[in-house]
Amino acid sequence: MVFKRLLGSLGVGGPTVDTVLPDWTTAPGGTVTGRVHLRGGSGDFEIEHITLELVAQVEAEHDDGESHGVVAFDRFVVGGGFRLVAGAEHSVPFTVTLPWETPITELYGQPLGIALGVRTELSVAGAKDKGDLDQLAVGPLAVQEAILEAFGQLGFGFTSADLEYGHIGGTGQRLPFYQEIELSPSPQYAHAVKEIELTFLATPDGTEVVLEADKRGGPFSGGHDALTRFTVAHADAGRQDWNAVVDGWVRELVEHHSAYDTHASYDASYGHDGGHRSGPGVGTAVAVGAAGLAVGVVGGMVAAEVVDEVGDFFEDETESDDEGGED
Repeated sequence: MVFKRLLGSLGVGGPTVDTVLPDWTTAPGGTVTGRVHLRGGSGDFEIEHITLELVAQVEAEHDDGESHGVVAFDRFVVGGGFRLVAGAEHSVPFTVTLPWETPITELYGQPLGIALGVRTELSVAGAKDKGDLDQLAVGPLAVQEAILEAFGQLGFGFTSADLEYGHIGGTGQRLPFYQEIELSPSPQYAHAVKEIELTFLATPDGTEVVLEADKRGGPFSGGHDALTRFTVAHADAGRQDWNAVVDGWVRELVEHHSAYDTHASYDASYGHDGGHRSGPGVGTAVAVGAAGLAVGVVGGMVAAEVVDEVGDFFEDETESDDEGGED
């Protein structure tokens, strides 16, 4: 087993840590089971706490542009209260439950370009060191997958996905950010909208679906955004004609005459400024097929490059944590 570095405030000769996550995909509100492996350093250490922190790379919009940062959105203490003697190995099993609003990182096994991970923090003798950072794979809930499948079968395509810092007014959002899945319009609606942005806000009972359309202007009017939202139950995943339901949502959204004529309140302070909300340029796309959706090519960038971009984020974070240390 290769143990990753954990230096920084603990110094050379401190314990090392390696967190092992499952290789399967979980879902929002689901559990993640794994192990934290520790190896003792050159001396004995009192391990006070082992904490797992869920982190995400998030985009924030400003008047002068946009920036990216890492946001922690949940923490779990999974162990501690023992002595790790020099050179000894110790393994701590854990099971944690993800927040219901945890973003989706992949669809049908293909990445969406979302950087989501688990960071391991060790508290030793009053010092805390953020070390091991591991990528977390999250797929959609059944009802979310049914809705995405319906969009695909109706002729919509995915252009990108990102995480936006802020809050969508009028919703029950709990996390400090929300996910946007950007859809190109089907031929039927291409004359009316440039793009539709889809957000899922899940709860134990169901999912709040937020749709925003970047509407095209007419001969005597300019373009504008329209926002609406709907709530669906988890139990309805296999009970609805989702093609008909989603098409009804889109028709209602397209027929709105004002960005403020919606089911949800419109919060201009969190990026909903009546203009287009740009993504981070991860360049994912979803091509429609008879079986549903699969990540394809857009603008010359393929899914493998999306994987590389997300991988670069984790490598950069690990190097930042380990800066100044040794293997």
